[in-house]
Amino acid sequence: MTKTIKPFISKWVLLLSFLLLSLSLTSCGNDEPTYSLMDGNKLQFSELKGRVVFINYWAEWCKPCRIEMPELNILQETQHDRVQVLAVNYDGITGDQLRTQAKTMGINFPVLTSDPRQQFGIAPSGVLPETLVIDPQGVFHKVLLGPQTIESLLAVVEELTTNKMATHTGDK
Repeated sequence: MTKTIKPFISKWVLLLSFLLLSLSLTSCGNDEPTYSLMDGNKLQFSELKGRVVFINYWAEWCKPCRIEMPELNILQETQHDRVQVLAVNYDGITGDQLRTQAKTMGINFPVLTSDPRQQFGIAPSGVLPETLVIDPQGVFHKVLLGPQTIESLLAVVEELTTNKMATHTGDK
């Protein structure tokens, strides 16, 4: 009787070990930060791969930010298939105060409730408005300082998407 039970137990121990190993590998596989959005949704930057991401830092007291915001809204509205604009409040406000200020600023794209710049290894410039540019592969590209126009933003999008297309087709 022990001869039939031993192989049975060995198979179960092997199966249990395999399952535990699989679980430990899957739980460690995604250590990418998840960011909360002002509307209650969550975001990981890997979800945005394939699009140019603009992370715009703004403050309610910043007059150039107020001038730039409509340009960012137009970019998001007209280029949503290849661009994602995100906002981060420079002063780090949260909750109702963040919602009120975002509404006052007329922000029509997602607002992050925390600063993601550490994920990309970028130090704050101390200048507003400041916009981080992440390329379609999810890699930091550059910082744009001062208010941007739809033309300057589209030039960055074209630069990054044209280079991506040239890389895929073998052209330069």
